[in-house]
Amino acid sequence: MASEVVVVTGMSGAGRSTVAHAMEDLGWYVVDNLPPALLSNLCDMAAKTVTNIAVVIDVRGRQFFDDLNVALSEIGERGIARRILFVDAADEVLIRRFESTRRPHPLQGADRIVDGISKERDRLREVRSISDVVIDSSALNIHQLEKKIEELFHDSESADLRVNILSFGYKYGIPVDADLVMDCRFIPNPHWIPELRPMNGLDKPVSDNVLQSKNVQEFLTRYQALFETMADGFFSEGRKYLTLAVGCTGGKHRSVAIAEELTRRLNEKQEISNHTVAAASIHRDLGREL
Repeated sequence: MASEVVVVTGMSGAGRSTVAHAMEDLGWYVVDNLPPALLSNLCDMAAKTVTNIAVVIDVRGRQFFDDLNVALSEIGERGIARRILFVDAADEVLIRRFESTRRPHPLQGADRIVDGISKERDRLREVRSISDVVIDSSALNIHQLEKKIEELFHDSESADLRVNILSFGYKYGIPVDADLVMDCRFIPNPHWIPELRPMNGLDKPVSDNVLQSKNVQEFLTRYQALFETMADGFFSEGRKYLTLAVGCTGGKHRSVAIAEELTRRLNEKQEISNHTVAAASIHRDLGREL
């Protein structure tokens, strides 16, 4: 029997196909545009040969809301873990993507692209609110999105909770897929040190400067303790994936160094409240011009 089923859904143009291809490369059995009512039957058919199944479901399935909750309940009663992954992007980004491919939005009809996006967002509002993982692909290229999927789902059974630690710059907006947000703009900015400005938080001189700043080690220790306290609730709620966003002004120096250090600390500990934890870092705005 399939040990886990992930329903991949989200906004058209946000990258559902890229997510599906990335999961397929990781060894998942991927089915595109499956009617939710057939989800239980798919699990039966794949029981002897497949361990993990990813199902791409979108607005083309007209009975989406009527059937999805029923299907998830049925497979849950049979002891199969099920998750919902929602891929999102800002409206202006979706418009640019549709215009660049010269394809209409599936709900556009005779209206504008923006009208189709609005209809789809309204239709998917409920499922987005109950999703286990929300990924904002607005600032990600195809390769970055694939890397994020690999970090989330590679050997997913080996950890009870996978934590994606995402660095970002506030000047580019707070990630919409963040479950928790840490503001590290209280740390002195290496941007104002001429020899450190061209570097980033992955470079040792910048990392040392950030981590050796006043109160940073105490802050990290206290934040880690707070996170571990909250993790008990995540475990009891059945959360398997979590995105912790770490922000500074431009997403180049402080947030990158802090995200890397938090990732190191969580992976070093590996276990919280008798549950295994695995962390991975991704840097959304690294490489952008300040």
